[in-house]
Amino acid sequence: MELQNKEWYQVSINDTLKDFNVNNDGLSDQEVLHRRQTFGFNTLQQKEKRGIFKVVLDQFKDIMIIILIFAALLGIVFGIVKKIQGEHEWYVELIEGFVIFIIVIINGTIGAIQEVRASNALEALKKIGAPTSRIIRNNKTMIIPSSEIVLGDIVYVEDGSIVPADLRLIESSNLKIQEASLTGESVPVEKEAKKSYNQSLPLGDRKNMCYSSSIVTYGNGVGVAVAIGMNTEVGKIAKMLNEQDEQETPIKKKLNKIGKFLSVIGGVTAALVLIIGFATYSWTDASDKFGWLQPLMLAITLAVAVIPEGLPATATIVMSLGVQRMAKKNAIVRKLPVVETLGNATVICSDKTGTLTLNQMTVINVLNADDILNKEIPSIEEAKNHINEYKDIIVAGVLCNNAQLDEKNPTITIGDPTEGALLNLAASFKMSYKDLRIQYPRLYEQPFDSIRKRMSSLHNYEGKQYLFTKGAAEELLQKAKYILTKDGIRDLTKEDIQIIEEMIHIMSSKALRVLGFAKTIYSESINNGEDLEKGLVFIGLTGMIDPPRKEVIEAIKTCHNAGIKTIMITGDHKITAKVIATELGMFVEGVNTHEELSESIETFKTERVVGKELGLLKKGNIVITGEELDKMSDEELQKVINKTTVFARVSPSAKLRIVKVLQANNEVVAMTGDGVNDAPALKSANIGIAMGLSGTDVAKDASDMILLDDNFTTIEGAIFEGRRIYRNIQKVIQYLIAGNVAEILVVLVVFIAGAIAISMGAKLNGNKMFPDVLNPIQLLVINVLTETIPCIALGLDPAEKDIMKRQAQVVQNLFDKKLLMRIVWQGAYLFLLGLIAYLLGNFALKNQFGGDVKYNGMTMAFLTIAISQTFHSLNMRSNTISIFSKDNQKNLLLPLLMSTSIILIVILAMISMYGHGNSILGMNQMQWGPWLITIGLAISIVPAVETAKIFHIN
Repeated sequence: MELQNKEWYQVSINDTLKDFNVNNDGLSDQEVLHRRQTFGFNTLQQKEKRGIFKVVLDQFKDIMIIILIFAALLGIVFGIVKKIQGEHEWYVELIEGFVIFIIVIINGTIGAIQEVRASNALEALKKIGAPTSRIIRNNKTMIIPSSEIVLGDIVYVEDGSIVPADLRLIESSNLKIQEASLTGESVPVEKEAKKSYNQSLPLGDRKNMCYSSSIVTYGNGVGVAVAIGMNTEVGKIAKMLNEQDEQETPIKKKLNKIGKFLSVIGGVTAALVLIIGFATYSWTDASDKFGWLQPLMLAITLAVAVIPEGLPATATIVMSLGVQRMAKKNAIVRKLPVVETLGNATVICSDKTGTLTLNQMTVINVLNADDILNKEIPSIEEAKNHINEYKDIIVAGVLCNNAQLDEKNPTITIGDPTEGALLNLAASFKMSYKDLRIQYPRLYEQPFDSIRKRMSSLHNYEGKQYLFTKGAAEELLQKAKYILTKDGIRDLTKEDIQIIEEMIHIMSSKALRVLGFAKTIYSESINNGEDLEKGLVFIGLTGMIDPPRKEVIEAIKTCHNAGIKTIMITGDHKITAKVIATELGMFVEGVNTHEELSESIETFKTERVVGKELGLLKKGNIVITGEELDKMSDEELQKVINKTTVFARVSPSAKLRIVKVLQANNEVVAMTGDGVNDAPALKSANIGIAMGLSGTDVAKDASDMILLDDNFTTIEGAIFEGRRIYRNIQKVIQYLIAGNVAEILVVLVVFIAGAIAISMGAKLNGNKMFPDVLNPIQLLVINVLTETIPCIALGLDPAEKDIMKRQAQVVQNLFDKKLLMRIVWQGAYLFLLGLIAYLLGNFALKNQFGGDVKYNGMTMAFLTIAISQTFHSLNMRSNTISIFSKDNQKNLLLPLLMSTSIILIVILAMISMYGHGNSILGMNQMQWGPWLITIGLAISIVPAVETAKIFHIN
């Protein structure tokens, strides 16, 4: 029995029952058992989760983390070896090793916690199914756990129930089902079992089908279970979620690249030291103090010094603080690295309903018969000036209506969005729907059904019994015999009907949902089931739509100015999607590039409809429907996706495919969504953004970020924050690595000079080599005090004023060419400062020191490099704007932390100079001369970089 992967909406009721070998009496117990053994249970499967140990272990696979772990282990080993050999400074390496370990463990712990929290999407998907279902078996109605439904079961659904499996309807009575979790559209879909199709249709247009996880909002129906478990539409989504691997974030990729690059530099430097050191050792007497261990330890020290130990911790701190700021702006970040990823977003794929629109059907036009015959479409504000002329329409909309509102917060508590919009219309005219219903009580109701597409209710109104009717405008016209104009009631003519139909078409072309209204005096007695809709008087039309959020227009303009393309992906119809996208400025005829689009938005706002100015542009955006998309190959889609700003009537798999194709074009994709259908695309996107108010738990658990207000403008704010964080991380990298370059160069150059001197038989200060210019404990102090502390302030630096005017671009590496050049020349300048200080201390100023002569140059070099790097943090605020410029945003934390860093350095230096620890830190007492020269050298980094900014060479 081949029952899998068949398009059941194209199969008739009789053929469906025949294919499943079932009738209205349901399956027998024996057949149920057979089918369960063949097809399994009606449950969703989940791939095996990684154990917590594996999750934790994966946090330590980054190249930079591996190098840091290796360095920490070597530090501890060398500390133990030194202790065994009886050396005084054995604990220096131990301290450094343990500090690095602590940094690594903190980062790993944060990463593991986030990953565990983010792995619950499928668990949430399982929870949305119906726990029990009402079915028919052996000609008996019974309630069973939904997991026990088998293919061919006859399932009953009614108002309020959750559909437990994919059903081909065989009976329906006024059935309406909300399929928002699958299609993204909140308006319930009218279902009709007798519908038949012979062409391919998107899920939202299949009127004879009910899908698992959708909710019945009205009526009832009976259907055959044609798909269960992983073969249902929601099961296919579960399968896509299972197949989606976690995307490696751009910041992770970039830090890995930095780690690999720096590890190569460190490896080359270490190899150079070993070659020179062992060669020099072989040329000297084996009893010389310049033993084999010294070049080995120096090589390892330099290799480790290349890696900025503070970078992972600082990046984590910067992103964590960014998360806190974003939370205050209604954006909750679930995965820390996504904060930086937002700053590099090049495309935002947004759902329409609720994100770009209000997710609230709203009446924006109300037309009485005179407006229609004059071919005028007044706005609500214009209509409010003539309330009496529209009173009948508003009253009809309230009385012929079963919805209820929460009046404190105008949201629907009972009924569908269309009826709720009519109640809100009354409120805008200062009419209370509750008061109207009390004043004009209902006597009888002829309910809506999917065949008539109308609803009528009888009321005592103005001393008479009036029947009010509302419904699909075309259907209502068929029952209308008269029309109410300002001159009174008269016969409805063919010319009137032609004009009314023309106006309906005009309003529909603007994506408005058009309802017609009629009334008539009814004085006869009422017989149950009688059709009361006779001799109706046509009184007018309303046009409603889920309107775009006004604030989103400016947000989209900002995104376009920032070079970020915006794409609408919706399950709604093409015409509706295009109208909303046009009004928002996402779609403008005759426009293609970001620059043209941004320039045209203002024109569109004033024109309202695309005019000649925009039509003259040759290039244009396009709209692609799900049906058109299915016929395109990925290669064809790649060619047109840059021009496409609207995808309409798309399926869940199509959303995922769009994300994949954009990523194949090297775009960094942010994807918004709220339904179950959005989960695979949310998980696959570089930044998955779920809706906090309307979003399902499945969407939230598959996302990286949640919008608490469901508003697109919050995404704009999040991108602003992301760009700020990305730029600040670049500042930190430039600052840290420039300092590391200086430290490595000064140690390496002095070592090579010492090796050359030894090979020539020279001696300095009684030794056959130069003493260390910086010892390991000094390098540790510099890394902790002069690098990490100012880095926190740089990470919190306010954003530049033009940060959202810079074009988005896919940056594969945090090292762009300009950044690399700045690191090289600034690192070289800091190195020269340290080398000059070292030489002055050892030669020109050696008589102005007290203590062991071998620490003279080391003292000046350490203080110069440490203090100069601290002052250099001022230069990092901008590579082009002077630190004295008014254009620089205030950052009061930076001077505070700079001062803290310098004070701590001086205190440590003083303790070492005047206490008993000079051999640990390697410091000698200095007279005023060396102190002043040290400070002067250190401060000189500021005017040097300021000069480079003036001549545009920074």
